[in-house]
Amino acid sequence: MTDRAAPNPDVKQPERPKLLQVLGPGLITGASDDDPSGIATYSQAGAQFGFGLSWVMLFSWPLMCAIQEISARIGRVTGRGIAGNLKKHYPSAVVYSIVFLLVVANVINLGADLGAMGAGLKLLIGGPQLIYVAAFGLITVLLEVFSRYSRYVSILKWLTLSLFAYVGVAFVVKMPWGAVAKSLVIPQISFTPAYMTVVVAILGTTISPYLFFWQAEEEVEEVKERPDAKPLERAPQQATSEFSRIRWDTYIGMGFSNAVALFIILTTAATLHAHGVTDIQTSSQAAEALRPIAGPFAFTVFAIGIIGTGLLALPVLAGSSAYALGETFGFHVGLARKPRRAKIFYWTIAVATLLGVLLNYSPIDPIKALFWSAVINGVVAVPVMAMMMLLASRKSVMGEFKLHIGLKIVGWLSTAVMGAAAVGLFATWGQ
Repeated sequence: MTDRAAPNPDVKQPERPKLLQVLGPGLITGASDDDPSGIATYSQAGAQFGFGLSWVMLFSWPLMCAIQEISARIGRVTGRGIAGNLKKHYPSAVVYSIVFLLVVANVINLGADLGAMGAGLKLLIGGPQLIYVAAFGLITVLLEVFSRYSRYVSILKWLTLSLFAYVGVAFVVKMPWGAVAKSLVIPQISFTPAYMTVVVAILGTTISPYLFFWQAEEEVEEVKERPDAKPLERAPQQATSEFSRIRWDTYIGMGFSNAVALFIILTTAATLHAHGVTDIQTSSQAAEALRPIAGPFAFTVFAIGIIGTGLLALPVLAGSSAYALGETFGFHVGLARKPRRAKIFYWTIAVATLLGVLLNYSPIDPIKALFWSAVINGVVAVPVMAMMMLLASRKSVMGEFKLHIGLKIVGWLSTAVMGAAAVGLFATWGQ
């Protein structure tokens, strides 16, 4: 089985798309993975272990690429998202449980990201952090609800540029590039509970269920938005160009995501760890700790990056929740739809974001909340990945576009690694 459908001489083959046309769902999905909560995890890794965990970003890149490409393929071939396909092929009780846990984890992440954005803006200009949290939540909802889909996607693409802040900071500080190169190719693995806990946290941050749901749904949105596009099960002649686009989009998006995460680890390793600052819990703490060590410019750029990445991640977290609930319970979904045509979908986005805002006004410890979010994501990711692999390998689901052997091997390897990470999370519980 290959990705190529039999050529039809009567069908005009599409021109090779340009890079900016190729980049879309994969780029946005990858960039949203470096949200403020992820920045906190990578900062913690660099501060606590120096360059010792930088190898994880190289190791996880092909795993991320495989599982995200499979997510995109499912959406593009079937014209339904992950939740829609799970509902069609698995027991309702299983689907309800997975979607419920996904939404809970997403709301916690929304709250943590909003809190980090508010703290980042307070560091930059002072003022009331909680007011900033509410303002960021309101801005995100208004953009998602009232912006035209194509314009909103364009906004999200431009927001990915905020991630270059972390690349820039790495070149501002003094970096021992020889030690960096060595740490990338010669992992220094420690089986201590602290080391393994951070490894598990990085894997759980880079391979998260909400990313699967979002990228698959954005492929469905692309079909709805482009008049010439159809699900590949109905238009197999489009397969060659579409799979090529998905592959390039995903590989570049995930590569960008992991490169930025790597630079965050390197920056905090070369500054905080090198100066004995090893206890970092939030992204705003990392930014503040950089100021006396790396200077005001590095601090400012790091803090601005927190806000930019948050604005990118919030719609992905809220949107993936709304997509999952909508497909599970059968109401209209889609950012390309007018608000009056998908009222429950947009209300779900608004309510999820509101709950994230309210978490910051509650006495709940955000660090403990993020830990439980990681636990939930670890619990959800493995069965979702396994069910996705089974779906994508079935001819009854994917037709002639079921997974080829290479993608199947890496996809199952990714699932196994996440299973081991989940076991490791529970094995290091409380340590």
